[in-house]
Amino acid sequence: MKENINLNLTTNKYIRNLDDYIAGLKKGIPIALGYISVSITFGMMAARGGLSPFMALIISMTNLTSAGQFAGIGLIFNTASYLEIALTMFIINIRYMLMSLSLSQKLQRKIPLIQRCVISFGITDETFTLASLEEGDISSEFMLGIITLPYLGWALGTFIGAITTTILPNSLQDALGIALYAMFIALIIPQVKISKPIFIVVLIAIIFSCLFKFVPYLNKVSCGFAVIMSSIIASIIGAYFFPVKEDL
Repeated sequence: MKENINLNLTTNKYIRNLDDYIAGLKKGIPIALGYISVSITFGMMAARGGLSPFMALIISMTNLTSAGQFAGIGLIFNTASYLEIALTMFIINIRYMLMSLSLSQKLQRKIPLIQRCVISFGITDETFTLASLEEGDISSEFMLGIITLPYLGWALGTFIGAITTTILPNSLQDALGIALYAMFIALIIPQVKISKPIFIVVLIAIIFSCLFKFVPYLNKVSCGFAVIMSSIIASIIGAYFFPVKEDL
């Protein structure tokens, strides 16, 4: 009798975990579809810079960082220094550290460390947003379900973009490259429209970027350090003049 009870408990737990995973998979479908279109551009950019489709795929499978990947290979192709690449990646991807800390408060306490590390690897802006909207504690199976399809979609799109680079004419490749800038604009504009502080911070970053581009002597600064300095200066000014008010 005791063995039957233990077997039933194990079976019920397995079914519950599977249900959580499937629920996460369903929620990750829209993200995966969006990632495929964007990562195609990354794959094309990587292949045009001289990387093989296999190498581009490896980058996407080991660095799920979207904007960080675009900036990283751009710096690599411009022969940036290791320090410049490291600092740029740190600035661009530091938000994932904050997302992971925030999301760790919603995860079930019993989740082992190794599973938490796997989950943290798959955290992106979109998967974090979906997980944050869930009520109550989140199981590891649910999080892994959310992450699975976006991860595969990003890798698949990268590979498709890389292998098609040799087929498409250069004019069409250049046109598709605009998709990257369109993606960033689409992310920024909605927030700028509803928040004056965000608009001012973005404007400050644009101004300093232009200074580093056109002002004599300042234009000698490499593009990587220009991005780092513009981001830090704009963030400091924004934090000083528009601090987030804590709820009492």
